[in-house]
Amino acid sequence: MKKGMTAAFLLMCGVMAGTSAAHAETTWPTKPIRLVIPFPPGGGTDILSRIVANEVSQTTKWTFVPDNKPGAGGTIGISDVVKAAPTGYDIVMGQKDNVVVAPWVNKAVTYDPRKDLVAIAHVAYVPLVIVTPKNSPYKSFQDLVTAARKSPGTVTYASPGNGTTAHLAAEIIGHAAGIKLLHVPYKGSNAALVDTMAGNVNIMISSVPSALAQIKSGKVRAMAVTSATRSSALPEVPTVAESGYKQVDVSSWYGLFAPAKTPKDVVERIGVEVNKAMAKPAVIHNINEQGAEAKSMSAAEFSQLVQSDYLKWKDIVKASGATVE
Repeated sequence: MKKGMTAAFLLMCGVMAGTSAAHAETTWPTKPIRLVIPFPPGGGTDILSRIVANEVSQTTKWTFVPDNKPGAGGTIGISDVVKAAPTGYDIVMGQKDNVVVAPWVNKAVTYDPRKDLVAIAHVAYVPLVIVTPKNSPYKSFQDLVTAARKSPGTVTYASPGNGTTAHLAAEIIGHAAGIKLLHVPYKGSNAALVDTMAGNVNIMISSVPSALAQIKSGKVRAMAVTSATRSSALPEVPTVAESGYKQVDVSSWYGLFAPAKTPKDVVERIGVEVNKAMAKPAVIHNINEQGAEAKSMSAAEFSQLVQSDYLKWKDIVKASGATVE
């Protein structure tokens, strides 16, 4: 092929490639987007995922297919998306527990969120709450501490699973208060709440969204939240810090992720639409009404949060000594 023809041929290929890329950008998505929810239906993660997906669907006409994949503290669902093809058709609603905490506490977790996931959009900040059955003798957080000191290792607490932020929160609380609690892990919040309401465990540590309905109905009693400030959904409930343990400041967050190497334009497109939805007063109201604190971020800001929390929780897990075998 002559030099002039070669240059023309290469230019034509470049134009065609650019046209194909532009076409892909404008036509995506051409099929439903699978939204993996790494906990059972009805829990906090499930509720928030559907609020966001429903709003984005209404404005974009995209179809989201919720896929609940519970187990192992949410890491089964995260692992599923890590292994998925990076096309934008498989995303997951992750949270601090299963994205940045689990790799440090559970040796079976092999993904690194900095390398294996790409942050799309931050959705909410989520306080944790300590609840007890309505007929429990514990009227306050200090009552719990007193009972645990009197009989070390006999006060049981339920969590949504091993390696979750709730699990780690109990370890941090135990270290701060000088008490030992007996962990009873479940596969999600719903099963844990059922046993807590039945009095089969003494307390449960849960995200506020997962336990809010049962708190409001009086089926469980909230004793304290583990965040630095009170929850706007439960303003009457004190913090653990207010009981004298100021080093206790544990909360979680929710956000959307895609597999690493997902095309940047697709990630940005999803993120833009999610943030548009997150700016709507009705969506903010619906999220806050569930007990979470709606908070949007740019993909870059969310990515930085993931990276900083990943390193932060390495030290927290090491100091707590918590592990999942």
